[in-house]
Amino acid sequence: MRLTEACVVIRPRNPWEAIDLGVLLARQHRRLLMTSWAIVTLPVFALLSLVLWDYPTLAVLLFWWLKPAFERLPLLILSQALFGATPTLTAALKAWPRTLKSQLIASLTWRRFSLSRSFNLPIQQLEGLDGLPRAQRIALLGEKNLRVVRLLTSMGSTLEMCLWVGAMLLFYALIPQQIELDWSWRSLLDIEGNWNWLEHLTNAFYALVLVLWGPIYVSCGFTLYLNRRTTLEAWDIELAFRRLHQRVMGSAYALMIGLVIAFSGLPSEAMAAARAGESTYSCPLPPLDSPLADEQLASPSAPRLLNQPLNSQDSRAAIKGVLDTPPFKNPKSVSGWRLSEQKHGAKTSETPNWLTKLIVGLLNVGKTLSTVFEALLWTSITLVAAWVIWRYRAWFTTFVNGPERKPKSRRETPQQLFGLQVSAESLPDDIASAAEKLWSHSPREALSLLYRALLSRLLTDYHLPLKSADTEGQVLERIAGLNQPPLHTFSHELTRHWQNLAYGHQIPATDVQIALCEDWRRLFASQADS
Repeated sequence: MRLTEACVVIRPRNPWEAIDLGVLLARQHRRLLMTSWAIVTLPVFALLSLVLWDYPTLAVLLFWWLKPAFERLPLLILSQALFGATPTLTAALKAWPRTLKSQLIASLTWRRFSLSRSFNLPIQQLEGLDGLPRAQRIALLGEKNLRVVRLLTSMGSTLEMCLWVGAMLLFYALIPQQIELDWSWRSLLDIEGNWNWLEHLTNAFYALVLVLWGPIYVSCGFTLYLNRRTTLEAWDIELAFRRLHQRVMGSAYALMIGLVIAFSGLPSEAMAAARAGESTYSCPLPPLDSPLADEQLASPSAPRLLNQPLNSQDSRAAIKGVLDTPPFKNPKSVSGWRLSEQKHGAKTSETPNWLTKLIVGLLNVGKTLSTVFEALLWTSITLVAAWVIWRYRAWFTTFVNGPERKPKSRRETPQQLFGLQVSAESLPDDIASAAEKLWSHSPREALSLLYRALLSRLLTDYHLPLKSADTEGQVLERIAGLNQPPLHTFSHELTRHWQNLAYGHQIPATDVQIALCEDWRRLFASQADS
């Protein structure tokens, strides 16, 4: 990944803001995403419909079941487009079959009903992890965003159903009125006793809905995955250091070029001109036909602008525009169900009177049911609010009744330092063993785990007054004040290797890794045993 070539700003975001970023990213590449999705999915849907013509429900169920295979294509496109290498439609379609070779059976069987499917797909497809490393990686990345990822899948399924039903209602609403009047439902639906064509038509609306929503769902899960990696791996800090390095080097080159130009050109002529008292610079007045002269003639005080006649047509248009806006005119949109008015001269025998009364009665029943449903909804909201107030009444009394005595102020332990989670809940029980398991495939996470655990112990066991604004050097100075040489030596060594890996990408040697884990056990063995 080339972070410097990313088409979005790399920074830690709120999970819901990351979902918004996914929608914007899908909208930016909507033509390629929707076209590739349609080319892949619509032929599959047509084939399933033809093969299972007598079983339309089974056809749409199989099409829905194959969604994890289709979702690998938008992820392939977005992962390349994010870093400035947007693939062509042909290249994306050719590369898509290669993405199906990895864990496709697992994605279509026991992982099919996973609510975090969109978040786990980049770990599986882009990182190529499987088995225990995949589970550990998912547990680490999904530590903070798992609830949002599941809500994304739940709301996405609801949105799919709403769009599907809305597409069918729109189809029936666009039928011309004359055809609707001449319809005979029995002759329309009963084609040799077979209604399969109508069910396949409604299934086609679902395939079209997925052309719109499928890439957006994949994009939102991908941006949630990127946001979590940005937080854990400090991508924004790395980019800031790179930009600082480029800025310093660019200024140095510009200064060197300026000095070369200053000391290599025209010294003798400039000194001769200075001795002779000559002036080589002048500021002549602009000629009359220059743009400056035109600007002077076009100034607000020019006579030709002061004597302009008033345009009556423009004034009427301005007055009309003012009168068509509030407070002079307040247009209001009113929506609701009503029967279309009968045109003069139309035959009244085509619409029976009993059918009209039946439709009016159904509309009245619908209004009554909507009113009852609204009353039940507000009643449920009121009951839930009353239950919450009663359930947490002890908590509310702390705000209603003032405390008799002011509690002693206690310094809050920070949950994050340098963007790292240092709370005890975010750390495993056996730090050294967990770090040893991560050394082989994720040395950065192993060092990060040791360093976060050290900061957590300093806050809880030694009660050091660390702040979120403290630097690594300030932390070492506070450790030196504890007068514990073994702790100071271990902290200095761990900080040095963490900085070398975080900012210089220098992976420590194997003996260093073993020594750090053994020193950790030696220092904090009593706390671990207790």
